[in-house]
Amino acid sequence: MKKALTIAGSDSSGGAGIQADIKTMTVNGVFAMSAITALTAQNTTGVSDILEASPEFLKEQLDSVFTDIFPDAVKIGMVSSSGLIEIIAERLIHYKAKNIVVDPVMVATSGAKLLQDDAIKTLEDELFPLADVLTPNIPEAEILIGRKITSVEDMEEAAKEISSKYKCATLLKGGHALNDANDYLYAKGEGKWFDGKRIDTNNTHGTGCTLSSAIASNLAKGYPMDEAVKKAKDYISKALAAGLNLGKGSGPMNHAFDIKEEYKEVYDEKDF
Repeated sequence: MKKALTIAGSDSSGGAGIQADIKTMTVNGVFAMSAITALTAQNTTGVSDILEASPEFLKEQLDSVFTDIFPDAVKIGMVSSSGLIEIIAERLIHYKAKNIVVDPVMVATSGAKLLQDDAIKTLEDELFPLADVLTPNIPEAEILIGRKITSVEDMEEAAKEISSKYKCATLLKGGHALNDANDYLYAKGEGKWFDGKRIDTNNTHGTGCTLSSAIASNLAKGYPMDEAVKKAKDYISKALAAGLNLGKGSGPMNHAFDIKEEYKEVYDEKDF
């Protein structure tokens, strides 16, 4: 069985972070492992507190995983400080990690920056060059290129620029009132659009975590980049369309939409 590691924060409400990553990896057919960068107290209405892991403890988690069950892919989500970013980069180099997917979580849905400028610079200098693919949304891409993105042509140019700068594939995620959830992948000198249909729902908590984890799962299974992205987009579209209505704010999607009830009934009938 292929294995994937998520390096990210914990979401106590289960919709995003490592909880979303582990659910996504599991239902996409890989064995999921985690190294936690921070604990959060949060629900569908927001984050009330954060307890960050120390760089030393994060290193111990990474060493424990890599020295025992070596991952076939690594997904990296929100990492809030330079010290943690530096440890991740150093350990990935040390272990020669492969199929690295970096979701550069830098901007909240409200538009507020989630990282200090020095941490953003450390991401760019230390972690991005190690990535096989970056998955920024439009506000994050605007930070990386230093200008606004207002058209599909701007998206194409931004993805090409980011890909060239960090020598990796770049999947620039649409939405944010620019297009109908279409994403643009620039890899190995070529660009490709992946069309998506915007799902009419407010329950979109954890979409970025889920998409990047699904891509990592598919890369772990050996799919080429464009196929890994296509399969990941299909998965997240179905998870959103399946619909959940949990919590008082922006709720989670249904990561387990494809777990069939009849399978559960079969197992219930077995005498283990």
